[in-house]
Amino acid sequence: MGEIINLRQARKSRERAAKAEEAAQNRVLFGRPKKAKTLADARKSLERDRHEGHRLHSDDPEG
Repeated sequence: MGEIINLRQARKSRERAAKAEEAAQNRVLFGRPKKAKTLADARKSLERDRHEGHRLHSDDPEG
């Protein structure tokens, strides 16, 4: 005779494994420390300001 398994427990363990795998993928994608995020934001802001500083015409109707 085959091994007797509880289908509810098997379903729940399969769902837990899927959630754990998804969580691991999300940690890789989104798991940056706060210092790294703020540094990236500061660099992006600096690059944007430098780029805007090289414009010939401003978007202001007054200027």
